[in-house]
Amino acid sequence: MTISKAILDELLQGVERPEDLLGDTGLMKELKIKLMERMLGAELTAHLGYEEGQDAPPGQRNRRNGTSTKVLKGQDGELPVAIPRDRDSSFEPELVKKGQTRIDGMDDRIIGLYAAGLTVRDIQAHLLDLYGLKVSPDLISRVTDAVLDEVREWQSRALDRMYPIVLFDALRVKIRDADSRTVKNKAVYVALGVTRDGQREVLGLWIAENEGAKFWLSVMNELKNRGVQDILIAVVDGLKGFPEAITSAFPDAMVQTCIVHLVRHSLNFCSWKDRKVVAADLRRVYSAPTADMAEAELDVFEEKWAGKYASIAPAWRRAWQEVIPFFGFDPAIRKIIYTTNAIESLNRVIRKSIKTRGSFPTDEAATKLIYLAIRNFEKDGRNVREWFAARNQFAIMFGERFDA
Repeated sequence: MTISKAILDELLQGVERPEDLLGDTGLMKELKIKLMERMLGAELTAHLGYEEGQDAPPGQRNRRNGTSTKVLKGQDGELPVAIPRDRDSSFEPELVKKGQTRIDGMDDRIIGLYAAGLTVRDIQAHLLDLYGLKVSPDLISRVTDAVLDEVREWQSRALDRMYPIVLFDALRVKIRDADSRTVKNKAVYVALGVTRDGQREVLGLWIAENEGAKFWLSVMNELKNRGVQDILIAVVDGLKGFPEAITSAFPDAMVQTCIVHLVRHSLNFCSWKDRKVVAADLRRVYSAPTADMAEAELDVFEEKWAGKYASIAPAWRRAWQEVIPFFGFDPAIRKIIYTTNAIESLNRVIRKSIKTRGSFPTDEAATKLIYLAIRNFEKDGRNVREWFAARNQFAIMFGERFDA
């Protein structure tokens, strides 16, 4: 649809300054109100079956019954719109639905600001400064609470039958306990799967104050109930009871300790001046061609550093049964397991969202924000790099389990 030059010239008569067009009482705002009222009038005409100013069809009792003013909030500020009414109140407009108070995707803007980590007070200030809107904390909470329905649907959706790789990771979040009213450190656990086609997919998130074998088994059973029948490689960060819970639910799964977490744990024992050298020496361990050669490199590492950092090599030996599967993989698969770029980038997105929060009032508040961060993460591309080579290796190593 093209607006003629004559109409534009007529509309712009008397517009001399920018605020005459874009200001709070300018032409653009007035035009939006008038167009909405015109469309609402057309909706009522279709509902009643006769034009405004004409007589109603014979025998029809329902008539126009004036208007009521509704103030809508949008990116242009507050818009007072006259909503037409009918006598028997059967008219339900589509343009501005009953109970609707916001337009122009204002809900999406509020959710977007919340997802960026802004607090309710920050969102209030932003909307007031940018749009001149005074929005109550209750309204912001209602808008963001609507995300919880989406979370519940997402958390219970059906999953694929098989995932070649599932990476399990955790981060700590401060959440106020409902009973004691004290702020506690709770763990947020995330499962990131890689599909048969090399797509990254966050399978779910769980919040727990105390993890253990019972908790992990409930997570595994949830994944099974949602359709997962097989996991080829489960990558974990050494949490107690986790490998046993995985193999209890998925007996054929190969449990692999996350090499990145092992290295980080090791470097926590080192002074800053030694970290680069220790990291380089550890690289010789996990870069070894075979498990036997890796163990020999670990012996060399221990002989060199035992006097200064006696706890590093024993930590690797304690986790060795979950480390050695790594050495049976082709470099194409090793790279995906070792670098764990997917889970690391996901954690960066989540931490960026929650870093401005001192603590969350409830588990639900934390869940909302973390879910929105996950949603943003999955929008930015989900393909695992160099998956083609890894996929061929999976097909050879796991045969029917991969192809079924």
